[in-house]
Amino acid sequence: MVGSYANGGSAAAALAAEEKLDELRRLLGKSDGDPLRVVGVGAGAWGSVFCALLQDAYGRHRDRVQVRVWRRAGRAVDRADAERLFEVINAREDVLRRLIRRCAYLKYVEARLGDRTLHADEILRDGFCLNMLDTPLCPLKVVTNLQEAVWDADIVVNGLPSTETREVFGEIGRYWKERITQPLIISLAKGIEASLDPVPRIITPTQMISNATGVPLENILYLGGPNIASEIYNKEYANARICGADKWRKPLAKFLRQPHFIVWDNSDLITHEVMGGLKNVYAIGAGMVAALTNESATSKSVYFSLCTSEMIYITHLLAREPEKLAGPLLADTYVTLLKGRNAWYGQKLAKGELTLEMGDSIKGKGTIQGVSAVNAFYELLSQGSLCVMHPETKKPVAPVELCPILKTLYKILIKRELATDSILQAIRDESMYDPRERIEMAQRQSLYRPSLLGLPKGDAKA
Repeated sequence: MVGSYANGGSAAAALAAEEKLDELRRLLGKSDGDPLRVVGVGAGAWGSVFCALLQDAYGRHRDRVQVRVWRRAGRAVDRADAERLFEVINAREDVLRRLIRRCAYLKYVEARLGDRTLHADEILRDGFCLNMLDTPLCPLKVVTNLQEAVWDADIVVNGLPSTETREVFGEIGRYWKERITQPLIISLAKGIEASLDPVPRIITPTQMISNATGVPLENILYLGGPNIASEIYNKEYANARICGADKWRKPLAKFLRQPHFIVWDNSDLITHEVMGGLKNVYAIGAGMVAALTNESATSKSVYFSLCTSEMIYITHLLAREPEKLAGPLLADTYVTLLKGRNAWYGQKLAKGELTLEMGDSIKGKGTIQGVSAVNAFYELLSQGSLCVMHPETKKPVAPVELCPILKTLYKILIKRELATDSILQAIRDESMYDPRERIEMAQRQSLYRPSLLGLPKGDAKA
């Protein structure tokens, strides 16, 4: 079991984990005999790995903590994936022995031969995520009934795509109507929705969850960082930030921290959530540039400088003093542009190996959240009511007019008016601003629009 203290971890580390668990239990008012109930909602790669990390760290204390994962039942594993799964199992002696001990190996043999159909919830119980078959996890407790999974949860981890968050948490909200205490919710979702009526505003996953469930925003936090799920579970060193209200972010950062996964805390929830959505937008373009230029380091670095200046510009519309694009916030952007599923998707589109007609839910990858985010950000920033001053014409324009890469991605992915190679024209435009000028423009002009967050004009919250 990768990461398990039971398999060679130090006694000191195990003791430290026990102390962190007891401290969080005290803060949540848990009594002896009443375990801390942690439930992951959604079982994509990162959601599954996040719960597996907690299971590895705290699973030995079964009387004090329970970690469960909810995922929908019925998703069949096709023959090709069953064959791949069999290869992975037999390449890892520890996994093979574990399945034999659990009397679970035979079903994988039968599935490989086509004599049995496996299901995604079934293999997750054995430690295999359908979106990440090459990285076996620890066995997980999987529940397919949503009400059973969440009704008494103390901590809920949102591992759903942003496009599914509202619907699923709307259902959860109905189950929580009779709750006396409010749970804590950690959202891993990266994406936004745009609402244009009655005024343009952004809706982030934490806001979706609060609106759907009635849980106050101080109990809902966002965790983001340079996190490639398989690498983190294989103990590649990583860091992250958990963002939200003072009351909970520090104790949760301490609870989540592990020797190879350092979690810091930050108060700027909005900037981190918005950047979480924006990085997926621009990662698709990064993948296109990489494929179209044969991985040209120069072209990729030019794209990086231009897209990050657009990201910084956009965050100044949403926060009076946004968190600087540095540390884990910058690293999260970098790794997503380098290796995330959205960059992969952009590469495949540019190479002609995928088409837009195939949709944004891709076998073996899950939902490509950058596609819906492109549409949301474009719709939001093209509204005339949000006008900013154009630096050259000195005339009011919609903010999107100062974000040429976002405009190009919208025309490629949503309107389907341009081919993928148009992204190169966007970054090679001779009239393109120096990225520094766009950043200085954002800092110099009074761009902050509190109405975009649903706040009244002049509200100081950011």
